[in-house]
Amino acid sequence: MKADLIVGIQWGDEGKGKIVDRLAKEYDMVCRSQGGHNAGHTIWVDGVKFALHLIPSGVLNPKAINVVGNGVVLSPESIIKEMTQFEGLEGRLFISDKAHLNLKYHSLIDQAREKLKGDKAIGTTGKGIGPAYSDKINRVGMRVGELLDPVKLCASIMEYFAQNREIFDVLAIETPNAAELLVELEGYKEKLAPFITDTTQMVWRALDSENKRVLLEGAQGTMLDIDHGTYPYVTSSSTVSAGACTGLGINPKDIGKVTGIVKAYCTRVGNGPFPSEDLGEDGARLGKQGHEFGTTTGRARRCGWFDAIATKYASRLNGCDELALMKLDVLDGFAEVKVCVAYELDGKEIDYLPSNLEDVKPIYKSFPGWTNSVGARSLEELPQAARDYIKTIEEITKTKVGIISTSPEREDTIIL
Repeated sequence: MKADLIVGIQWGDEGKGKIVDRLAKEYDMVCRSQGGHNAGHTIWVDGVKFALHLIPSGVLNPKAINVVGNGVVLSPESIIKEMTQFEGLEGRLFISDKAHLNLKYHSLIDQAREKLKGDKAIGTTGKGIGPAYSDKINRVGMRVGELLDPVKLCASIMEYFAQNREIFDVLAIETPNAAELLVELEGYKEKLAPFITDTTQMVWRALDSENKRVLLEGAQGTMLDIDHGTYPYVTSSSTVSAGACTGLGINPKDIGKVTGIVKAYCTRVGNGPFPSEDLGEDGARLGKQGHEFGTTTGRARRCGWFDAIATKYASRLNGCDELALMKLDVLDGFAEVKVCVAYELDGKEIDYLPSNLEDVKPIYKSFPGWTNSVGARSLEELPQAARDYIKTIEEITKTKVGIISTSPEREDTIIL
């Protein structure tokens, strides 16, 4: 069997959670491959809101197995809190013993470093993601499997602080009390031990011998990828489809259908270039109608028009077979809507994404607006202007639109 993949191809917050939840009922296993609790998936089911940060979005399908892969940096405190939303998770949720721990001191490092950068701060969530991944790459990180021996892990953490005391002094971070730290770690072990396992072997068995249908989900979006995003204003992991392979221990031949998730407009959280950002009334209206506030931080998202050039780049990078166009209904009521169809760079028009987006200017194509797309469940129910808008997106991005979301509710979805 092949594993199908859901990937965000803007700056995150595209609505991946709803699509994974909507599709998860067709799959036996849903796997999260990277990121940490800086990510957030908001899912609405029958008017009830679920906010997920680490647990895969398939958790709302009672038949699905949910896997947190080795590429994730896991905050024990965060996932334990998140688990309280659900009952009967044993046997349905599994956490890789090779995933790296994101502990409280990682958040303190993150926040202190952002403060030191002043107006050059990246705009991280302050959740410790960067420092946790830095420790991983520096080969001084702690892994989830080490929670099973809290005494040894506690000693390792205390040694880590001793070796880096000068750095912690600069950042004004105190060494933890060893006795208190041990109690904390023992509490994590008590809650999480039943869920920790070798998830790589689990996924291999599901694909190779158990004939299971497997769905992979990432966090954040392509434009925040550590290699291919708007560096340095990016996250600390590989958010593209290739990252799902390293983050779960599978190979490229294991990947089947790739669905790229995009909003019908664009948003971004934090600092960094955003060519199609609208700083006027339309941008403010998009934020208000789209309820554009971060699931994790509550920060207002920067809003702008659909960037077809960035989407074309991201679609090619991820090998997208189709796009899922989210929040089309948010565009209801605008007199006109716009799509960025090219950039101006150094006085020339270009139709590709340059390595540095700081100096590009958007070139737009305008479309007449529409009303009454909210809640549509078939293409025929959409206004003609909305269908023309979708067709243009397909033509420029060279990727078909296979799914259209017309409200936060699970069933208000058009499957083409």
